Formats: sequence, C-alpha cells, structure tokens
Amino acid sequence: MIDLPDKPVTMLLQELPKTTRPREKLLAMGCQTLTDAELLAVMLGTGLPGQNVLQLAESLLQDFQGLAGLLQAKPVVLASAKGLGEARRAKLLSVMELARRVLLQKMQQREVLNNPDNVKHFLQLQMGAYTQEVFAVLFMDAQYRLLKFQEMFKGTLNQTSVYPREVVKLALELGAAAVILAHNHPSGDVRPSAADSALTRTLQTALSMVDIKVLDHIIVGPGQHWSMAERSPW
Repeated sequence: MIDLPDKPVTMLLQELPKTTRPREKLLAMGCQTLTDAELLAVMLGTGLPGQNVLQLAESLLQDFQGLAGLLQAKPVVLASAKGLGEARRAKLLSVMELARRVLLQKMQQREVLNNPDNVKHFLQLQMGAYTQEVFAVLFMDAQYRLLKFQEMFKGTLNQTSVYPREVVKLALELGAAAVILAHNHPSGDVRPSAADSALTRTLQTALSMVDIKVLDHIIVGPGQHWSMAERSPW
C-alpha cells in the first residue's frame, strides 16, 4: 500500500522541464502560446519565499480579477499587493504606458476607422481606471487619422457641464473633419444614461453646423466599453 502525502507537492519552477518554464516557453514557442499567468510571470521574473513566480502570477491575477484589473489598478492599490515592490509596480505601469503609446501612434499614422478596436483599447487604457468622470474627444482629419486626443471636461457629465462651443472651437483650430466622443463610467456600468444620449445629440448638432462629423461616442470602464454608434440609437 502506498502512503499518499497529506498535502499536494508544490514543484519549484526550476524543477519544471525547461520547455514549460514561462521564459523558455516564450523564446521557444512564441509569446502567443503563453497563458496570462505565464506572461505575467515572465515580467515579474522571480517569485517569493515558498511561492514560485508562476504561482505568484496566478495569485495576482486572481486577486485583481484578471489582467485588465491588474494593469488598470491604481498605483496605491498595486502598492498594497503582496509581491509587488517598487520595481515591479514600475514595470506594470510601464507596460500600460507603452501599450497606450503604441495605439496612439497607430491612430496617428493610419485611418482610425480601419481598426475601431484600436480606439476602444486606447480609451480603456487611457480612461478605464479613472475614478472621476472625464469627457474626451478624438479629433481626426479628412482621412480619419488622429490629430489630437484631448481630455476636455471632468465631473458628472450633462449638457451644462460640457460646453459644445469649446469642442467646436478646438475642432476648428485643429482643422478636424470628424470626431469621436468618449467618456468613462467609474461605476463600471458602461451603458449610456439619458444624459449621455442628450449630450451626444447636442454635440452632433453643434458640430454639424461647421460640417464636422461625430463618428461615435464611446463609454469605457475597467475592461469593457460601449459604442453608441454600434449599440445605441443615434
């Protein structure tokens, strides 16, 4: 009769076959073959006493409810997480900023409408974790390339807190031909409110008077978004 151990045996990372270790797997098979935990483990580099780096990565993803929650967490929240010292927090924040800048560059170089997902991902990275409502506008040229992304107003959004004349003024200064409106819902519920719909109509009317198109109004939250052009009646 074989005696079974009372607790499952935890295998150290260095005891795993090299082809299944996250870094070696990435180099041998490509980053697309790695799980979220494995990719995070590569970035973290090392684990903690009694917890290898892959186990640490899995624990962090569970605590933050996935990659989106971890990468969009506020610095003060990251600082309270076990295993995330200053160097690792700096790495996480750098990853977010690099991704945001890549998407921003793509929108400046190519027609935005060719890949609307880039816009949504950029807005989630930029605004999804804000704790206060922020209204922003993406101004585009006649080829729908990004001219400027501008956060314009903060606070609860309605027709009195967002000034259409300021949006129109900046659009004319930039020579914009079209815009995408955007704001965040800190509550996490990205469905548009009646005030959101009314504001959209007001801005559409104001901008149409100077021949500028409103292509969409995108509402973002942590890990999710709502495109009013796709899912709501204009």
